[in-house]
Amino acid sequence: MTIELHISRVFDAPRELVYRAFTDPDQLCEWFGPVGYSVPRDTVHLDVRPGGHQRFTMVPDDDSFPPAGPVDGTYDEVIENELLVGHEDLTEEMAAVFGASRMTLRLEFHDEPGGRTRLELRQGPFSEQMSGNAREGWGSSFTKLDRLLVRASA
Repeated sequence: MTIELHISRVFDAPRELVYRAFTDPDQLCEWFGPVGYSVPRDTVHLDVRPGGHQRFTMVPDDDSFPPAGPVDGTYDEVIENELLVGHEDLTEEMAAVFGASRMTLRLEFHDEPGGRTRLELRQGPFSEQMSGNAREGWGSSFTKLDRLLVRASA
């Protein structure tokens, strides 16, 4: 059985700043990946347009974490400050782990009262176990994103 992960999260920052954190290579490398992982800036290549790509490598900060590896996605839909939709075709090895050959990601950015932003994230398909890991990973990453957005809003 496969599951589509759905996360709704409100950030204390305007929609434009939250969107930029996903589309600016300098910002993406500051927050993406759960605590214990980082994304070296020199691995980040973003071409944010339909048919463009999102490429970067997530690496463990020390040897106590398992390796993560590269992300190589394609943007399918882009509406600035509103929507990012993309997919990643998985290697045979990763497809066996996830139970699918293609992973999709949909990010919707919505205004909330008080200059805040609600992010609606949908990603999948995942196996039940992998969906829990992905949820934890996004939650940990969003903790790092909160810190970045506080600095960007100041």
